[in-house]
Amino acid sequence: MEAIILAGIARRVLDELLKNPYKTIEIRGARNVVALERARELGRVFLTYETYQDIAPGTEGLLAELLKLDSMEQRIPWKESDEREITVCRAQIRLLGLGRVVKVRERNTVLMVEVREMMPHEMDMG
Repeated sequence: MEAIILAGIARRVLDELLKNPYKTIEIRGARNVVALERARELGRVFLTYETYQDIAPGTEGLLAELLKLDSMEQRIPWKESDEREITVCRAQIRLLGLGRVVKVRERNTVLMVEVREMMPHEMDMG
């Protein structure tokens, strides 16, 4: 199954998604924001704790359906940053299952992966 990578997702979020298959996540990282915008077409994302640079065949994570996506601009105090606004995406997702990356390719600065769905006993997410 093909999906777009959301990398560097907190373990807490992954654990919560396993307990409740419907979740709204808030994404602020520029690379993941762009990935979510591109995921609108495909409708599937692959969430993993691994960093973007560490994604390779064998990477494990969660496969989810993108149900709804809202983008918004948030102002940040000028003393804390050189920027005044950041883009935040709120994505409502539904867990489809556990997965392992089989193939990775980059398309327009976004990582696309071919994912093999797995059974819970096959997972080794630490």
